[in-house]
Formats: sequence, structure tokens, C-alpha cells
Amino acid sequence: MDNLIFEIGTEEIPAGYIEPALDALSRLLIKRLDEACIAHGLCKIYGTPRRLAVFVANIADKQETKTIEITGPPEKVGFDSNGEPTIAAKKFAEKAGVLVDQLKIKKTKKGSYLCGEKVQPGLFTIDILSDVLPEIITALPFPKTMRWSVYRRQFARPVRSILAVMGNCVIPFEFEGVASSENTFGHRFMSPSEIKISDPCTYPEILEKNYVIADISKRKNMVKKQIAEVAEKNSGTVLADDQLLDIVNNLIEFPVPVIGHFDLKYLDLPEEILITAMREHQKYFAVVDYNLKLKACFIAVNNTCAKDMELVAKGHERVLRARLEDASFFYKSDKKLEQKNCVEKLKGVLFHKKLGTVYDKVLRIQKTAEEIAGYLDYDLNQIKKIQRAAYLCKADLVTQVVVEFPKLQGVMGRVYSLLAKEDKDVACAIEEHYLPIHSGGQLPQTNLGAVLSIADKIDTICGCFCAGLIPTGASDPYALRRQCIGIIQIMLDKKMHFSLKRLIQESVLKYIEKDLDRASVVTSEVFLFIQNRVIHILSEEGFSKDVIIAVTGTFSDDLPDIVKRVGVVEDFKKQDDFEPLVTAFKRTVNILKKVDISLIKDVDITLFDHESESLLFDALSAVKKSVLKNIEAKNYKQALIEIASLRNVIDDFFDNVLVMDEDKLLRENRFAILKAVSLLFEKIADFSKILNR
Repeated sequence: MDNLIFEIGTEEIPAGYIEPALDALSRLLIKRLDEACIAHGLCKIYGTPRRLAVFVANIADKQETKTIEITGPPEKVGFDSNGEPTIAAKKFAEKAGVLVDQLKIKKTKKGSYLCGEKVQPGLFTIDILSDVLPEIITALPFPKTMRWSVYRRQFARPVRSILAVMGNCVIPFEFEGVASSENTFGHRFMSPSEIKISDPCTYPEILEKNYVIADISKRKNMVKKQIAEVAEKNSGTVLADDQLLDIVNNLIEFPVPVIGHFDLKYLDLPEEILITAMREHQKYFAVVDYNLKLKACFIAVNNTCAKDMELVAKGHERVLRARLEDASFFYKSDKKLEQKNCVEKLKGVLFHKKLGTVYDKVLRIQKTAEEIAGYLDYDLNQIKKIQRAAYLCKADLVTQVVVEFPKLQGVMGRVYSLLAKEDKDVACAIEEHYLPIHSGGQLPQTNLGAVLSIADKIDTICGCFCAGLIPTGASDPYALRRQCIGIIQIMLDKKMHFSLKRLIQESVLKYIEKDLDRASVVTSEVFLFIQNRVIHILSEEGFSKDVIIAVTGTFSDDLPDIVKRVGVVEDFKKQDDFEPLVTAFKRTVNILKKVDISLIKDVDITLFDHESESLLFDALSAVKKSVLKNIEAKNYKQALIEIASLRNVIDDFFDNVLVMDEDKLLRENRFAILKAVSLLFEKIADFSKILNR
């Protein structure tokens, strides 16, 4: 057993590319080793902007030896009546690579056949990896790739070196003019010379001695610890920002933090502007005092330890000063603007060529938000606030600060609204209507913000569907799936009980007012799109997919209600009586599939021909009112318990009654009994879609 180290040395790779590429690198390599039947141990990844590497422990020197069974002609063809091998048997033995007397007879359902066992010795792992590794390099996924020099194959950045060592041997291959070797490179400035890696296990230690921290987690912890120490020395703490920490960690090979300062006058700017100016453009960490108020300093993490770090700090300060001066100018200019003038400017901002301007969108959002507020029985004061927030929600898009810092959209809307003496609830809703910004992100905390967020998102989704801009496969350029998930999460979080289909229909009609047939088609498409996301979200939360489909197939209009139903049915599914009950229901459904349910008349008790018919009908009548009452009160657990009490009488009915009786009147009356049973069950879910345990 030997260890493997495989490193692709490159020019600087963008920070966001590194960890996804490393995940793919390890996954592809392990997959190829498994496919080749090469035994191996654990895998560990290493990465910096200039290298992607994977270490695999305890790799077998050779493939496992395989015994392959080859089936040949039938026994009666392979041997004659005297038991002597025929030409067919001899040819098969030759093909299988065995002697004729080593052939065996294998009995199958189709008869007896000749078979031979061929032993296939394993190839050497190094020989296999010589072919596999260059293929893996080519297969690594990146958002964007490039070609360089005269070479045709693409990669994130030009490949400059390849380290491929197994045990103490180099795995020989070449990729775009670069031959694999046992050499890598240290830090570009602090240790630029070539480094020999004779033992894969020594890879991280040798690199660390050459100012490269290849272990991503270790480097991240170093950055986190060092910036915390620097901040503490300056009577502050680092403003928590895990996303920035990940970005900075993948921009460097050896962390060297330094603190810089800026003029106190810039603290008059909103903190969001200061933090964004430091974070987005310069990747600096903001520092706050022990009361969490922003201090006039920042921490920059350098990739090189310079002789004069104070000079480095001055350079960072000079760059940031220019950024903050621009931000200050933009902010002062924006404060002179009137909000209504900003809204008017939206008439000149295109939302989409097929969907009109942002101003058009604002009017639609305003109307949709009012409708949602109506569904939720908001009072007149709340509706007025919703109207105002919707009118102003996109006004900051034409401000200079947001043009310079697009991620501050909504945030600056709140800031400017408060400066204009708008209601605090209105200002907060303006900021929150963009939430959640990403998967798993923060949801709106206020009801007004939640309503406005749903109105904005459903307008975008319905507009794109009306314009034919529907997501396909992995392509979703307008992030409709993310916005759809945002709507679902908000409705569940705020327990908003209203008809989702009605909301979609009214949103679609704002785009397709005159063509009602087309509006109906688009409404169904959007509804199915959201329904699929609901199924996906609930599956990820651990609910059984068959239960989710059973509930959403019947009730998918009230999202909080769906979740409650799914939870109750999921719990009930674990009980012993559940499976027989579902089996009985499925039997009912299968019989009713053979008839047109709409033609079935009401039950006629005078046509009962067997006691089990009246017992079932009486039991059904006895529980029906209580079941419906519990369903109306959303007490689904009790409703299910009462429905389950019908199990014995349903079983007795099927045991003693022939539903498909030759007598038409008896047959149709029994259909009517089963229809009544089916309709009661379907008040909870479509149990025919639930799989047996």
C-alpha cells in the first residue's frame, strides 16, 4: 500500500472556484479508483489560489484480480451424444482462455450452458493513473475556463506544474506541455524555488516550511485567529463575516494581517456603506468596539510578509480613502434627492424588454401586495403602509450609492426612507422585500416585509413565465427557483394561510389581461413550478416523498396547511393499522377508476342487499360530520383516527359483497358507497399515492 499526492499547479485561480473544484477533484479521483477496483484509504484535499491538490492514503499497487464468468453455447451444442466436446466447445474454450476440460456446465432457467471462468490479473495502479489523472484535470468544472499559448484544452487558469507521486514513484503523463514530476513550488515571493516531494505524507509540512499553508481549514483558522488578535490589540473585535473569511482564505497562501485606519469623518456615513466599501472592493475586515459600534480602522490580510508592514498598511489606507471619498460624495448627493423623483426615474430603467420598466413592476407589486394584505385581513393602516412601501421599494436603484454598491439595494432604500421621515415599518419593509437573498438566508422579520417580498417575487416569476423565460434543467438565469423557494419559506415562516393559486392567477392577469385562456395555462405552469419546489423542500426536511405527493396532489393551495397535513400523515403512517387502511382505500380507488364518478348517484339504502353494506354506510355517516368538523379546525390527527375506525367495516364490505354485481342497480349503488368512502379519505390526502412499507 502506498500514498498518493496529486497537485495541479496554476496561475492564481479565483477564490470562488477553488473549493468546488477540489470537491470535484476528490470525487472524480475516488470514483475512478473504485471503478478500476483499486483499493484505497481516506482522501484529503489541499488548495490555495495557485494549487489544487488531493492526497489519497493506502492505495493498492495493483488492481484486484478478477474472475470473470463467460457463458457459452448450450450444453447440447457443446457436447455430442457421447459426451465429447464439439468444435463449438473448443472454440468457446479458446475464446475464454481456458482448457476444454476446465469448462463447466451452468444450469439456468433457459437450460444448461457451457461456461468458463477467466482470471483477469490486475494492472499496476501507476499505469492506470497515468491515463486517469490527465482526464480528471480536463473534467474539473469551473464557471469560466480559458485557453493559453497554443494549447486547446481549457482550465480555470494556465497550468504551470503537475505533482503526481505515488509512494516514491512519479506517475508519468503530460498535460498541455507540462510533464508530471515530483516537484512543486513554494510561495511565489517568499519561497519561489522548486521543491521536491519524495513522500506524499510530507506534502503539507514541506509546503508550510516554504510559506504555503495548503490545508484550507488550518489556513482559515490561522486567518481567524490572527485578525482577532490584531483587532484586540486595537481595543476592538472583528465584525463577524464568515463569507468574507472564506473569500480571503482562498485569496492567500500565507496569511499576514495588518491594521489600517481611516479618517473619523467617514464614520458619519451609514455603517452599511463603510462596511460594503471595505468588504466588496478591498476584502477588508471591519472592526467594531466592544459596544459593536464601527471603529475607524480595518484589517487587511496580505499574502506576503513585507519588510515594512507599516508601509503596506499605508498603501491599504490610501486605496480605501479614495473609495470612502467616492462613497461620501455619492451619499451626500443622494440625500438631496426626493423619493418621488427617484420613483419617476424608474420609468427609464428597463426591468426586461418583454416585461416593461421597473416603474411598471413597482405598480404591479403595489397592487399584488394590497391583494395579499386583503387575503390576510390586514387593517386599513397596515394596507396604507404596504402601499407606501411598495411604491418606494425600488426607488434606491437610481441612487448613486446603489449604482456603486449594488448589494446595498434595499438597505439604502431603508436609509433614505428614514431620512425622508417615512414610517419605520415602511422603511423596514423596503429593506426586507429582497430577503431571502440566498438559499438558507435570513427571512423578513416583519409582516409588511414578508408581504412585500412575496409580491415582488411572485411578480417576477409570473412575468418570466408569461414571457417564456422558464428555467430549463440547470439553467435559471433569472433565479426563479431561488425566488420560488423564498416565497415558500416566507409563507411557512409567517404561517400565511391563503390561496396560492389565486395569488398566481391574479399576478398572471396583470401581464395577460385579455387572453384568459393563455392566462389559465400560465397559471397552471407557475402553480406546478411552485408545487415541485414544495415537494423538494419537504423531502429535504425528511418527510417521505410519497406522503408529500399524496398531500400536495389533493391540497397544495395553502402551504402551512400542507406541512401540517404531511406531518400528521407521516406520523400516522408509522402505526400498524395504517397499511391495511391504505390497502383498503387503494382497492376502493382501483374499482372507481373503472367508472365515471360524475355519473354515480347518491346512495340508496333501499338497495342494500347485504348487512355489510348498511354497516359501512352507517359507520361512514356516523363519523363523517365529526371528520369534517375536525378538518375544518385543522385537527387532522383526530380526523385520521376517526377515518381509520372505518377499516374493519370496509374490510367486511369487500369480504362479503361483490361490487361488480351483474345487477346494474346493486352495482351502481355499491359504487356510490365506495365514492362516499373515497371522498372522505381525500379530505386529508390521496392515500392511493402512498407506498406500502
